[in-house]
Amino acid sequence: MFEQITQAFMQYGIWGLFGLSFLDSFIVPVPPFFLQIAMSLIDPSSALRYATIAFTGSILGAPMGYILGKWLGKPILKKILPEKWTALATEQFDKNGDTAVLIGAFTPIPFKVFTILSGVFNYSLTKLMLFAILGRGIKFYLIGVLFHLYGKHAKVLLDEYLEISVLGIGAIVAIAWFIWNKRKKKKLA
Repeated sequence: MFEQITQAFMQYGIWGLFGLSFLDSFIVPVPPFFLQIAMSLIDPSSALRYATIAFTGSILGAPMGYILGKWLGKPILKKILPEKWTALATEQFDKNGDTAVLIGAFTPIPFKVFTILSGVFNYSLTKLMLFAILGRGIKFYLIGVLFHLYGKHAKVLLDEYLEISVLGIGAIVAIAWFIWNKRKKKKLA
């Protein structure tokens, strides 16, 4: 399925990449980095341009997911979950939303999950956008820089080291975030 959708968007070139990145932020189940990798493999000299297009589409789509979560998420959540569960989930998202959104913007977890949940749980749209810019920027430009520097050999590097690299960078981000929050709490206390 991913391959079919990626091929459908690929026929539109950079507009397909932009569209897929935009729609990935709130509705389409296919991550745009598959298309970004395919296009960068064909033309490594344009890899940074593809990263910029994917990044821009993803960032512009994030508020759509947020709005979708605000409009539709709450009523659906109230119908399917007890009020105490919804209150607990809202409390947890308030407490850990920064970490969740930042890590979610970078990892292979579908980004739409975090944009929609941000709207459902009244997470700050400003924070969502800030962490989306940071996390999505790292994700798309990491791929772009690899293809820019290594050309078609970057595909081999991604195939062999992508999962471990994502996990490693995700762990570093999570640890740095944890330390930052601890220091912040100490200053407030």
